[in-house]
Amino acid sequence: MTPLERTALGLERLLGPSTAVTDPALCEGYARDESETDTVTPACVVRARSADDVRATLRLANAHDTPVFARGAGTGRTGGAAVTEPGVVIDTTAMNQVVALSRTEQRVIVEPGLVTAALQALVEAEGLFFPPDPQSAAWSTLGGNVAENAAGPRAYKYGPTRNYVLGLDAVSGDGTLVSHGRMTRKGVTGYDTTALLVGSEGTLAVFTRLTLALTALRPAVTGLWALFGHTHDAARAVTALTARGLDVRCIEFFDGHCCRVIDRADPALGWARTEAALVIECDGGDPEAVARTREAVGALCVEHRAREVLVAESVDEREALWAVRKTMSRALRALRRFKLSEDVVVPVGALEALLDAVAEIAAREGLTMPTYGHAGDGNLHVNLLWDDPAERPAVERAVASLFRATLDLGGTLSGEHGVGVLKAPFLGWEQGDALIALQRGLKAVFDPRGVLNPGKIFARPSHRGC
Repeated sequence: MTPLERTALGLERLLGPSTAVTDPALCEGYARDESETDTVTPACVVRARSADDVRATLRLANAHDTPVFARGAGTGRTGGAAVTEPGVVIDTTAMNQVVALSRTEQRVIVEPGLVTAALQALVEAEGLFFPPDPQSAAWSTLGGNVAENAAGPRAYKYGPTRNYVLGLDAVSGDGTLVSHGRMTRKGVTGYDTTALLVGSEGTLAVFTRLTLALTALRPAVTGLWALFGHTHDAARAVTALTARGLDVRCIEFFDGHCCRVIDRADPALGWARTEAALVIECDGGDPEAVARTREAVGALCVEHRAREVLVAESVDEREALWAVRKTMSRALRALRRFKLSEDVVVPVGALEALLDAVAEIAAREGLTMPTYGHAGDGNLHVNLLWDDPAERPAVERAVASLFRATLDLGGTLSGEHGVGVLKAPFLGWEQGDALIALQRGLKAVFDPRGVLNPGKIFARPSHRGC
């Protein structure tokens, strides 16, 4: 019997067959996330219901040097939850309870399997607000959001998930349960291990409980979209908006390819002949002040050659547009046989140069490269679409060129999707050997036998589409 077989059999005996599943037909569905990373079927899936289940799994895995892959809803785009070698999956989606909610402290304690949108609805009913809003919020879990440091459109004003994690309970790679962080908003005792674990992509520990900060709900929300004849005009409008310091919560950009996708989904919006668009939202406690901000935003867009500025007067109008935005990735996927989605970040002042680089790469390699995303903080999702497998070398060259251009502009290779498997070959382009060695050392402290999510972040496999 192999060590992996001993681990699977041991988990089944220890936790019971309803918790530790070993049927290959059932386990196969846990192998991949929303990337196209090459995967293998796990030997066992532990449907964890408690921290004790997680601890028991990791202790047994350590005893047999068995790889362990933590998983929430599997919505990642870079292979962070993908099973890349024979091992065990810990599925935390059944750990989905709200443990405690305090309006006084503006704080909530939850289990990692709670769906993000469910938390948002719960706290908003109490007059509170959890700002992080990844586009997968309707089905992604909070544990996964913390593991990837998810962001979304509202991160321009409110910041990513990291800003809202006060503390967390996590089982390290050796099976030790440790409480990190604190219940208070201020505190500087010891190293900030909570911040280290946020965004660690399942390579250091498996979360079992999260303590999250909330803020007051801003009841007044208004939005507009500005349509432009050229991407340069839209990019310059973004730079002007950020320089002006207007109180907006998101600035989303869409190139001409994406505008036409939106037009097909909802022709009433009138985006058919648009080469670039911005969707901008403002929020606050005073409706009149928010309306004044919206008017100033619209005027600034007109100054930068917006052909049309349309106000989303009602909740229904805003929701109709965001519904299309949230399905943009899947809509683009339907245009071609293959799709790769990158999420690079540059300084806001370099957006125009990045868009020029994307256009040049697409023309040189003969690819379609729709681009959209969170322009307010310089985070764009650059997609590569193609039909013929023989075009793969061109895609690989385009990805490398995109990453090189991003770094040359002072940017970073990921804003919210993480490194996972797909961006691991390029990490050394951004980070030096000394920094990578330091991070490997930190992993060895948390996960001395290297069982947690092996091959993620630091490995260098071939880059594949997502």
